Amino acid sequence: MSSIEALYIFDEHNTPLLEQTYTGRPPSGSTLLPLYLAHTAPRPSLIYLPNTNPPTLLYSIIQDQLLFLCPSSNDTDPLQILEFLHRVTDALEDFLGGPLLASKIEGHYDVVAQLLGEMVDGGVVSCTEPNALKDVVDAPNFMKTLLGGVGLPSATPSSLTPSNTPFSMGNRPSPRLGPNGGAPAATSSPVPWRRANVRHTSNEMYVDIVETLHVTLSPSGRPLAALANGMIAFTAKISGVPDLLLQLGCPGGIANAVSLPTFHPCVRLNRWKDRPGELSFVPPDGRFTLAGYEVDLLGPAALDSFSTNTPPNAAPKLNIPATVSVLTSLGRTGSDFEVRLQLNPRFKGKASSPLPSSTSSFGGRGGLGKSLGSTAFGGSASTGTTAAPAMDGMVIHIPLPASVKSVVELKTGRGSGEAVFQPADSRVRWAINSREIATLMAGDRGTGAGVLTTLRGTIVGHDNYDDGDAPDTSLSLSSNTYDYDDDPSSSYQSSTSAAPTKPKDEGNASKKNKVLMPSCATVSFTVKGWLPSGIKVESLNVDQKNSKGLGAGVQPYKGVKYLCVSRKGVETRC
Repeated sequence: MSSIEALYIFDEHNTPLLEQTYTGRPPSGSTLLPLYLAHTAPRPSLIYLPNTNPPTLLYSIIQDQLLFLCPSSNDTDPLQILEFLHRVTDALEDFLGGPLLASKIEGHYDVVAQLLGEMVDGGVVSCTEPNALKDVVDAPNFMKTLLGGVGLPSATPSSLTPSNTPFSMGNRPSPRLGPNGGAPAATSSPVPWRRANVRHTSNEMYVDIVETLHVTLSPSGRPLAALANGMIAFTAKISGVPDLLLQLGCPGGIANAVSLPTFHPCVRLNRWKDRPGELSFVPPDGRFTLAGYEVDLLGPAALDSFSTNTPPNAAPKLNIPATVSVLTSLGRTGSDFEVRLQLNPRFKGKASSPLPSSTSSFGGRGGLGKSLGSTAFGGSASTGTTAAPAMDGMVIHIPLPASVKSVVELKTGRGSGEAVFQPADSRVRWAINSREIATLMAGDRGTGAGVLTTLRGTIVGHDNYDDGDAPDTSLSLSSNTYDYDDDPSSSYQSSTSAAPTKPKDEGNASKKNKVLMPSCATVSFTVKGWLPSGIKVESLNVDQKNSKGLGAGVQPYKGVKYLCVSRKGVETRC
């Protein structure tokens, strides 16, 4: 088992904020910090320091410009210690509020010391669940006022005991002893990750499924890779100790679609193994990440489609909201490029209304999905549902070589947003807000081909049009030209043959501008009411028999939202 020997926290100026020693005699923070900074950035999360006494493995993470260091002189599991550091930052954000600032830690040393003391006991990680920590650690005064103002439950003694809860854990932390080592304190929750004596006036359950899309397309538009990374965010505001069952569905079956699933400790793994798609759990109080997963959108037979024996029309097809293609070396001198954006007509959405629209059979509501969708890339002009998903503001990035000086004559189609060249990042940013997307979608004639809009520009290199610069003649052996036939009627010198021939200066410029062309383009967008994997919530039920403290006949409100996010996730190579 991994041993946590000490924890050191430094601010953005590498000034020590806190040192917590758990076991042994590890090197001090003043000794470890110079050895850590001696490595060039970006520094790895695990560094071996053989010159310390004893030789030490140094684990590190950076959160909100604060540096967290954790030394270990034993053979440990690296992932466990790194996960512990992330749990520490999560707990500090829960108690002190985010982002983490040095002033917050300095102003609440008593709270931070209690947290670090509860999370590790003698070098062994004991409790990292925020709900359980809130039962034994007093929040700062301003947090108590805030929680009381919004009606959240306070840490009061619980009437629940381990004997009357339906949930049991094999590896449960030992109960907290009362004064003078007496009976266990009544404030300890029977479920390690849930607050004790939870009470809510309105019982609500919200499910937000968010998937991040990553697609790579070849110049011909053929998909090379397509992955969707999903996260199921659950918000539970239910009194007592509820026992919930969430049923997920997917075309072809969850077991065939989902790979690399990860679950919150509250999920009963045996139930998922026996019946894939069923999540049975006792939730923590508040919002938490219930599960994560990955989906290969091309399927297991994707590699077979790249075989030379497979016809091109047998390649896997993707039904994604938008694709982009880039045409380079256009114009007389090959200095122009054109970006073509194809919008899928399926994602028109519907006109926005003052009332919230339903996203599923459970009813719509504002939650995680709404916040991500409305702030990711701009305001929304349409409301997305599962029947009519809608795209939010779209951004296309066209990265350019560092030798590009500027891009002139940037022109977009009518109603197709605005494009600017950003010299600091050496890229063109083409932004189309939600209203412009809705206008473009309204022009679709229902042919199914989608909506096409374009962006065209001219690239200027650093060595073009500069005074005093001579043309590049390093590869020219002679500046003289030779005529091999003086007869103008000759086939080699006839006007009909010479017409399509480019002048020498234009030919050199075309070759010179070719290296300035973009090599790819990426698309960013959000879609409300749609998931690339096709996963959906089929049911969400409360097991009244095994639940405690909810009350007879209480039917919690249920809400579900779906959201797809692509942050430079759809990339087309040139």
